[in-house]
Formats: sequence, C-alpha cells, structure tokens
Amino acid sequence: MSTIADTSHTADSQLPARLEPGQAAPDFALPADDGTTVRLSDVLAEGKRVIVYFYPAAMTPGCTKQACDFRDNLNRLTAAGYAVLGISKDSPEKLAKFRERDHLTFPLLSDPDLTVHKLYAAYGEKKLYGKTHIGVLRSTFVINTDGRLLLARYNVRATGHVDSLLKQLAKLD
Repeated sequence: MSTIADTSHTADSQLPARLEPGQAAPDFALPADDGTTVRLSDVLAEGKRVIVYFYPAAMTPGCTKQACDFRDNLNRLTAAGYAVLGISKDSPEKLAKFRERDHLTFPLLSDPDLTVHKLYAAYGEKKLYGKTHIGVLRSTFVINTDGRLLLARYNVRATGHVDSLLKQLAKLD
C-alpha cells in the first residue's frame, strides 16, 4: 500500500494511506440529497459496479462541471453496469439544491465530518497556487461487484475526467 506522495511534510501524521486496486473498498452508509441513506454494500448487492467520486464543494465551477459530466454520461455508465455516487462534505440540503439546479440524476451523499473521505484517502495534502494544504482531494474509485477496487484515482481534473474514466473502464472489460 502506498502512502501520501510527499512524505517530507509531517504536519499531519494522521493522513490516511491511499487505496489501490485489488483492496476491499470500505463500506459506508451516508445520507443522500433526497433524505434517504445510501449504503455501498446495498448498491453492490444489486449486482452493479460502483463509481464513487469525491469532490470538494457542491455548486462550485469545477465540481459543477464534473457532476454535469457524470450526468451527461450516466446512460453510458449504467448501460455498462455502473452506478454513480458523488460524495462531498456538503449538507444534504445543499446537495438537494445542487441536484435540482443542475438536473443531476445520481445520488449525492453527505459526509460532513469527512469520515468516508478519510477511509478512501480522499482527504489529504494538495497543492493550491504553489502552497500545500490539507483538504478534499478530487478522487474517483471504481468498485467491482465483489467489493474490491478496480481503480483508485487521486487528484483528478474536473474537465475531461469522465471521458478519461470511460476509456479506462473499457480496458477493464
């Protein structure tokens, strides 16, 4: 298992180790934008592979672009047997506004205390404008029906991410 790339910075020794393909995906149950609770193991039990993506904040330009990209490609993803779950630290109420405003058609899940972010190492060191910060890492995970990770991608770009992901998924099949 690899660790955070920049080991010279030790200000926060509690940063989680990054996940890698082949590892079991941590299960979770989080409140969704529609008032329900979504449990990863329940989605997997439906026989679907799951794409879980973490994003910093609802209704910001990059996160909106990424969410709309998933929305626009959702038919292709579901036809290939994938479910999509978006996770941020935003409240369910804010996520509901995001879903409504941008006509998002997949569940948005709320993780305000960052517990699931940390389980997936989607919270850690990142560089912003040349400075190192601790925060949400835009990350995407693809989980097979057996609960094991097929892909673990960290620090992805919002623009073009889903197209790149679709190309990687095609190689897995």
